[in-house]
Amino acid sequence: MGKDVESTEFTRADRARFRQKVRRCLDVFAQMLAESRFESGRPMAGLEIELNLVDGRGDPAMRNDQVLAAIADPAFQTELGRFNIEINLPPQRLGPGGLGAFERLVRADLNEAESKASRLDAHIVMVGILPTLRVEQVGTGVLSANPRYRLLNEQVLAARGEDLEINIGGVERLAATADSIAPESACTSVQYHLQVAPEDFARFWNASQVVAGVQVALGANAPYLFGKHLWAETRVALFEQATDTRPDELKAQGVRPRVWFGDRWITSIFDLFEENAQYYSALLPLTDDEDPAEVLARGDIPELHELRLHNGTIYRWNRPIYDVVNGRPHLRVENRVLPAGPSVVDTMANGALYFGLVRALADQDRPLWTQMSFAAAEDNFHTAARNGIDSRVYWPGVGEVPVTELVLRRLLPLAYEGLDAWGVDPGDRDRLLGVIEQRCITGRNGATWQVAAVRSLEAATSVDRWGALREMVGLYREHMHSNEPVHTWPIP
Repeated sequence: MGKDVESTEFTRADRARFRQKVRRCLDVFAQMLAESRFESGRPMAGLEIELNLVDGRGDPAMRNDQVLAAIADPAFQTELGRFNIEINLPPQRLGPGGLGAFERLVRADLNEAESKASRLDAHIVMVGILPTLRVEQVGTGVLSANPRYRLLNEQVLAARGEDLEINIGGVERLAATADSIAPESACTSVQYHLQVAPEDFARFWNASQVVAGVQVALGANAPYLFGKHLWAETRVALFEQATDTRPDELKAQGVRPRVWFGDRWITSIFDLFEENAQYYSALLPLTDDEDPAEVLARGDIPELHELRLHNGTIYRWNRPIYDVVNGRPHLRVENRVLPAGPSVVDTMANGALYFGLVRALADQDRPLWTQMSFAAAEDNFHTAARNGIDSRVYWPGVGEVPVTELVLRRLLPLAYEGLDAWGVDPGDRDRLLGVIEQRCITGRNGATWQVAAVRSLEAATSVDRWGALREMVGLYREHMHSNEPVHTWPIP
């Protein structure tokens, strides 16, 4: 999203200036790609986790500003809703000790943050959608104090010209309207970052698209929204609808949504940034004084402010990232498909599966994406969001198959190969991929545990749905902080 902003109104001149700067940035970016200006050869990975705050009853705790002040750690930052915070971990080498270091860092930081937050009657929960969140709690008042969220809200609603519609049919049905983007705050995710060389980017992005459905099926952790049992990973449907700038007429015309899986395999990272400039109007047309062409001409590295800001308001499930660290530019795939949680070890197991699979697929002589249509990958993704670990997905050479069978028979061996190629420690590899294996064997992930727990509580006690959800969140929080994988959690 970029830095804090002060402007609250944009003129036509602002938008024209921003569009020109985006195109100028795009030209400079193309020149940098042609001249091989990017850092490569160091397989770095990054991790961000969005978190929810709850009070002692399990209801949303709307006090992220107080909690962040108490935590006083720059690794923790504000998020869209006042019951959200985010943790950003320092990058790690994808080699011996890298995944283990991530796990230790997250666990230590969460323990420290939980200790400080609890003094304010706030507790941290990693979950795709907070099950106790009510529809009346996601009005404009829930938006965090940072001005950029208010400004983004104004621009999305102005572009759409009417209220947002939330309409999700799953086990139960939810139909609601919203006069702000606040429902998006219900979506809390984990983002894996993978730094790659420019010449390798297309292969890793395409591989990420191929495996997105499998990731969501195994990692689904958001079955409840506003008290309704909907999709296994309802976060996908909610995020797509809560940020949709298109009224029905533009949808009918085929205008692309801002939350987007994509519509084709790519041959270069440039394809994605070019699509951003061609297909999407600016939501935050804030221009910087930098002239990227002049900066590059004198031998320095441009920030490409407008290109990056624009990219930050287009929510691809696998997003391209251009960044500059210590004066050195690099490229990353940002994998955004998974929900937060359930535990740190589950999060790292999901990461191990992702990093291993995309490396193995990217290294294949005959790329898998040349053997399947892009539409099949997108169908897998949305099928997995609806049905979770019970999904059947399409895979080349196999056809339609239960996702757990596909993972156990074909994909886990590939993930082992990929992690070996990265140089991951065999102990971390075996332990984390073992969690994935057991998840497939037991058929239990975060979504199935939540549903089973709520059904058990509703059947065995006199509590209503909301009471069961509160009790489930309390149990979930205890298990989460034990750091045991979700397939081992008992059903109450």
